[in-house]
Amino acid sequence: MKHRGFILLMVSLLLVAVVFGAKLKVAFVYVGPVGDAGWTYAHDMGRRHIEEVFGDQIETKFIESVPEGAESERVIRSLAAQGYDVIFTTSFGYMDATLNVAKQFPKTKFLHCSGYKTYTNMSAYFGRMYEPRYLSGLIAGVMTKSNKIGYVAAHPIPEVIRGINAFALGVKAVNPEAKVYVVWSNTWYDPATEKEAAISLLNAGCDVITQHQDSPAPQQAAQEYGAYSIGYNSDMSVFAPKAYLTAPVWNWGVYYEKVIREVLNGTWKSENFWGGMDTGVVDLGPMTDLVPAGTQNLVNAVKQAIIAKKFHPFTGPIYDQEGKLRIPAGEVASDEMLLSMDWFVDNVVGTIPK
Repeated sequence: MKHRGFILLMVSLLLVAVVFGAKLKVAFVYVGPVGDAGWTYAHDMGRRHIEEVFGDQIETKFIESVPEGAESERVIRSLAAQGYDVIFTTSFGYMDATLNVAKQFPKTKFLHCSGYKTYTNMSAYFGRMYEPRYLSGLIAGVMTKSNKIGYVAAHPIPEVIRGINAFALGVKAVNPEAKVYVVWSNTWYDPATEKEAAISLLNAGCDVITQHQDSPAPQQAAQEYGAYSIGYNSDMSVFAPKAYLTAPVWNWGVYYEKVIREVLNGTWKSENFWGGMDTGVVDLGPMTDLVPAGTQNLVNAVKQAIIAKKFHPFTGPIYDQEGKLRIPAGEVASDEMLLSMDWFVDNVVGTIPK
């Protein structure tokens, strides 16, 4: 009987060790390659961040270059079936697929980036990238000599349109004569197509190029043509050091750390997170020496005003391309308007495909 009691005790201790020693399994689904230097690279930096912070408490896995649509649902479902506790899906086109799988795996926590649908075990998360976009527009408005600024746009969705408008409003604040010229690539990551789009803008007389895609190709085109460039997602200065001014950047590790900490301590709840520069999730990357000191001081002052909630980039009066007053003087755009934006402000040249 003593032996039996000893064996039962050892089994119990072993089970406790297994339970308390189990790692939290965290998976990421990426729309592009981790080496894109842009969107997916920034998300993967966030994944690496939580590995450093939580060490042996977690294990992570990522699957890259997953097409939006049916294929993404298969990948997400497979990860859930493999027992991953937390699954981050990092592209707008994964939203419905994530929701479908979340309903089938109620014990798994799903977090979808850039969408708006939530569920009891599914959060939506994003950042107010329009804030640093506005700041980068201030820089572009100062740096242009031709008063033609090129914007290589990705897909005609509210997120992209909102970014173009925020950038254009920043340009207008310092240079009312300048225009922002938009060319659509209909890509997230296609360096050849994105470079070609940038070249078309450069040939049209644009002397500053910015973008919404994930590759540094537009920056490289700007350098080849002797123009300035403003990147996106991460610091792309290494790809075009003679052209690069700055970039609106993502710091996903801030949010991923928050989520994992909540899951580990049992306080996680579904949410719709949309954080600004005050949260650290979005920011303006370091400005290079090509940006004059006075402009850097202006940008830093406006940045602090935005963080302190003393200034909002979408403060009226704001008119659209047709001259219609969209946001009255003194009023601020609602989140609902920002999240459904389907019109351009009046200093943007280009159309929005239907």
